[in-house]
Amino acid sequence: MSLPLSSSPIRCLIVDDEPLAHQVLKQFIAQTPGLVLGGQCRHAMEAHDHLRQHPVDLLFLDIEMPLITGLHFLRTLPTPPQTILTTAYREYAYEGFELNVLDYLLKPFSYERFAKAVARYQPPAAALAPAEPEGHLLLKEQGSLLKVPHRDILYVEGCKDYVKVVTSAKTYLHHETMKGMVELLGAPFVRVHRSFIVAAAHLKLLQPEQVVLSTGEEIPVGQSYKADLLTFFKK
Repeated sequence: MSLPLSSSPIRCLIVDDEPLAHQVLKQFIAQTPGLVLGGQCRHAMEAHDHLRQHPVDLLFLDIEMPLITGLHFLRTLPTPPQTILTTAYREYAYEGFELNVLDYLLKPFSYERFAKAVARYQPPAAALAPAEPEGHLLLKEQGSLLKVPHRDILYVEGCKDYVKVVTSAKTYLHHETMKGMVELLGAPFVRVHRSFIVAAAHLKLLQPEQVVLSTGEEIPVGQSYKADLLTFFKK
């Protein structure tokens, strides 16, 4: 059988009051790659205490047990593991599937039927890392502040106390030094000349005296910047 791809073993918990059921499930888990036995409990109260200290991924749960039935126990769990019901009673099937169980195994069941049930397991979706905020420049435009994303900038050209910020759509004049622009723009940009900073994403060709951008524009390369620029291209 093939399990869904998971970065770590699937931890299983057996909850059943029958010793024979434990023996069978323990054997089936042991012979299934990707499954590991995380615990064995004889009744729901024991399972409740186990889960508080040892979370599991997959629960093999009997229904008819002393004190609390498996279905009642499942309803009490705020975030239950993915669950496969194991029982000798057919009449609980509908109620079980209302609780979104993966499968309903009728005892006695074969390894093939066990494997089919386990194959329904789905690894939990990985938590998405929060996206890093997109870099941008704030430029003055007709008395207002304009937000220009870094991705739109092709290059920056120094003009004494000002710089020209060149995008594919427009050129902006901004009161800032080249040194200040290097600090503002950061890693996505590389200085190639005392008067030019280019967007790394738009660098296409490195030639002896210039770089060519993806737009076809040619930017001169200063002698003192060649070594760093060559290192950048090699990376």
